[in-house]
Amino acid sequence: MAIEVGNLAPEFSLYNTEKTKVSLADYKGKKIVLLFFPLAFTGVCTSEMCTMRDNMSMYEQLDAEIIGISVDSLFVLGEFKKTHQLNFTLLSDFNKEVCAQYDTLFEAFAFDMQGVSKRASFVIDKEGIVRYKEVLESAGDLPNFQAIQDCVATC
Repeated sequence: MAIEVGNLAPEFSLYNTEKTKVSLADYKGKKIVLLFFPLAFTGVCTSEMCTMRDNMSMYEQLDAEIIGISVDSLFVLGEFKKTHQLNFTLLSDFNKEVCAQYDTLFEAFAFDMQGVSKRASFVIDKEGIVRYKEVLESAGDLPNFQAIQDCVATC
């Protein structure tokens, strides 16, 4: 079932790059920018994550947390975070359960890969309600950063 604006964001628990299990409930009372991205170390994903890194102070001023999720292993994500000095949480959905829950999986991706996450953005308010949703069908497209910022500022 697709997640729509106005729905309660589905709960999940995944491991972060520090090998600690993190749940959506851990962020209760905070605004969340939840970003699904296809694969670490690819050009567009690196650009997206570095854009979020470079705008972190603005999100902090808006009392928002950024969480990135991909199907990469937590070890790959750890290197990705270190290499690009990412200053927010990255979670591994290696088993593709959360991507499926949020309806963000490609059936088929480049080079015959299956089960890669689509690039998708969700803004979740302090009560856990989805206030913004953008799921991109082309992995080469970046999310609408301005729309995400505007939503975070007003929710």
